[in-house]
Amino acid sequence: QVQLVESGGGLVQPGGSLRLSCAASGFTFSRYAMSWYRQAPEKGRELVAVISNTGGTTTYADSVKGRFTISRDNAKNTAYLQMNSLKPEDTAVYYCRADRSSYGMRYWGQGTQVTVSS
Repeated sequence: QVQLVESGGGLVQPGGSLRLSCAASGFTFSRYAMSWYRQAPEKGRELVAVISNTGGTTTYADSVKGRFTISRDNAKNTAYLQMNSLKPEDTAVYYCRADRSSYGMRYWGQGTQVTVSS
Protein backbone atom coordinates (compact mmCIF):
# COMPACT_ATOMS: atom_id res chain seq x y z
CA GLN A 1 0.00 0.00 0.00
CA VAL A 2 2.67 2.53 1.03
CA GLN A 3 4.91 3.43 -1.89
CA LEU A 4 7.69 5.89 -2.61
CA VAL A 5 8.87 5.63 -6.20
CA GLU A 6 11.93 7.56 -7.34
CA SER A 7 12.54 8.44 -10.97
CA GLY A 8 14.69 10.75 -13.06
CA GLY A 9 18.10 9.25 -12.50
CA GLY A 10 20.53 8.50 -15.27
CA LEU A 11 23.91 9.27 -16.76
CA VAL A 12 25.01 12.89 -16.97
CA GLN A 13 28.29 14.66 -17.68
CA PRO A 14 30.04 16.77 -15.04
CA GLY A 15 28.42 20.18 -14.85
CA GLY A 16 25.09 18.84 -16.04
CA SER A 17 21.71 18.73 -14.32
CA LEU A 18 19.07 16.19 -13.36
CA ARG A 19 15.75 16.41 -11.57
CA LEU A 20 14.71 13.49 -9.42
CA SER A 21 11.09 12.85 -8.51
CA CYS A 22 9.60 10.84 -5.66
CA ALA A 23 5.95 9.90 -6.08
CA ALA A 24 4.22 8.95 -2.84
CA SER A 25 1.06 6.99 -2.20
CA GLY A 26 -0.66 5.09 0.57
CA PHE A 27 -0.21 7.67 3.35
CA THR A 28 -0.99 11.29 4.15
CA PHE A 29 1.87 12.90 2.30
CA SER A 30 1.38 16.41 3.68
CA ARG A 31 1.99 15.23 7.24
CA TYR A 32 5.48 13.87 6.49
CA ALA A 33 8.81 15.57 6.15
CA MET A 34 10.61 14.40 3.03
CA SER A 35 14.29 13.85 2.53
CA TRP A 36 16.76 12.64 -0.05
CA TYR A 37 19.63 10.34 0.81
CA ARG A 38 22.34 8.89 -1.35
CA GLN A 39 24.63 5.90 -1.20
CA ALA A 40 27.79 5.68 -3.25
CA PRO A 41 29.52 2.35 -3.92
CA GLU A 42 31.00 0.92 -0.73
CA LYS A 43 29.80 3.94 1.23
CA GLY A 44 27.11 4.39 3.83
CA ARG A 45 23.84 6.11 3.13
CA GLU A 46 24.17 9.86 3.69
CA LEU A 47 21.61 12.61 4.08
CA VAL A 48 21.47 15.05 1.16
CA ALA A 49 18.50 17.33 1.83
CA VAL A 50 15.39 17.65 3.98
CA ILE A 51 12.15 19.55 3.51
CA SER A 52 9.47 20.08 6.13
CA ASN A 53 5.95 18.79 5.66
CA THR A 54 4.66 22.16 4.45
CA GLY A 55 7.73 22.92 2.37
CA GLY A 56 8.59 25.94 4.49
CA THR A 57 11.97 24.75 5.75
CA THR A 58 14.84 23.09 3.92
CA THR A 59 18.29 21.90 4.93
CA TYR A 60 21.18 20.59 2.85
CA ALA A 61 24.41 18.73 3.26
CA ASP A 62 27.40 21.04 2.88
CA SER A 63 28.57 19.04 -0.11
CA VAL A 64 25.48 19.94 -2.17
CA LYS A 65 24.57 23.35 -0.78
CA GLY A 66 24.12 25.88 -3.56
CA ARG A 67 23.85 23.17 -6.23
CA PHE A 68 20.84 21.06 -5.18
CA THR A 69 17.30 22.17 -4.38
CA ILE A 70 14.70 20.05 -2.62
CA SER A 71 11.03 20.85 -3.14
CA ARG A 72 7.62 19.27 -2.84
CA ASP A 73 4.15 19.56 -4.29
CA ASN A 74 1.67 18.32 -1.71
CA ALA A 75 -1.19 18.50 -4.21
CA LYS A 76 0.67 15.97 -6.36
CA ASN A 77 2.09 13.89 -3.48
CA THR A 78 5.53 14.32 -5.00
CA ALA A 79 8.94 15.45 -3.77
CA TYR A 80 11.76 16.60 -6.03
CA LEU A 81 15.49 17.05 -6.00
CA GLN A 82 16.87 19.44 -8.59
CA MET A 83 20.58 18.75 -9.05
CA ASN A 84 22.73 21.28 -10.88
CA SER A 85 26.47 21.56 -11.48
CA LEU A 86 26.84 17.84 -10.94
CA LYS A 87 30.20 16.40 -9.99
CA PRO A 88 31.56 12.86 -10.29
CA GLU A 89 31.44 12.58 -6.51
CA ASP A 90 27.65 12.97 -6.70
CA THR A 91 27.47 9.51 -8.28
CA ALA A 92 25.28 7.35 -6.07
CA VAL A 93 21.93 5.68 -5.70
CA TYR A 94 19.51 8.35 -4.51
CA TYR A 95 16.67 7.45 -2.16
CA CYS A 96 13.69 9.44 -0.96
CA ARG A 97 12.34 9.07 2.55
CA ALA A 98 9.09 10.06 4.22
CA ASP A 99 9.40 10.78 7.92
CA ARG A 100 6.80 11.32 10.61
CA SER A 101 9.23 10.46 13.36
CA SER A 102 7.07 11.68 16.25
CA TYR A 103 4.75 8.80 15.41
CA GLY A 104 7.43 6.30 14.43
CA MET A 105 6.46 6.34 10.76
CA ARG A 106 9.29 6.15 8.22
CA TYR A 107 9.19 4.96 4.62
CA TRP A 108 11.92 4.49 2.01
CA GLY A 109 11.82 4.45 -1.75
CA GLN A 110 13.65 1.90 -3.87
CA GLY A 111 16.31 4.29 -5.15
CA THR A 112 17.36 5.64 -8.52
CA GLN A 113 20.89 5.58 -9.93
CA VAL A 114 22.67 8.84 -10.72
CA THR A 115 25.98 8.56 -12.53
CA VAL A 116 28.10 11.65 -13.23
CA SER A 117 30.89 10.82 -15.64
CA SER A 118 32.55 12.04 -18.79
